[in-house]
Amino acid sequence: MNPVIENYELLSSIMGQMRVAATQGEWDHLVELEGQCSQRVETMKAQDAATQIDENTRLRKVALIRKMLADDKEIRNHTEPWMAQLQHLIQSNGQERRLQQAYSGE
Repeated sequence: MNPVIENYELLSSIMGQMRVAATQGEWDHLVELEGQCSQRVETMKAQDAATQIDENTRLRKVALIRKMLADDKEIRNHTEPWMAQLQHLIQSNGQERRLQQAYSGE
């Protein structure tokens, strides 16, 4: 198999695992996979730019990129509400702490 496609297949697999982790609310695993994804992208950059590919390989690469974009959208659909909820909790805790300090004289 073409090394460019092997890289994209691996990256797509990691993105698929990230989608599952986000869907199941496995945030620690999602973060771990995100690190693997970033490392893979860095590894791929130079090789991808320097490699000539034929039309079939290009079409497969495009299909894999589309799948990864769909996975990314699904990941965001799960993480953005969770992040908003987390931000709300942090803000509420901050307000509560300020009120306690104001009324307890700390």
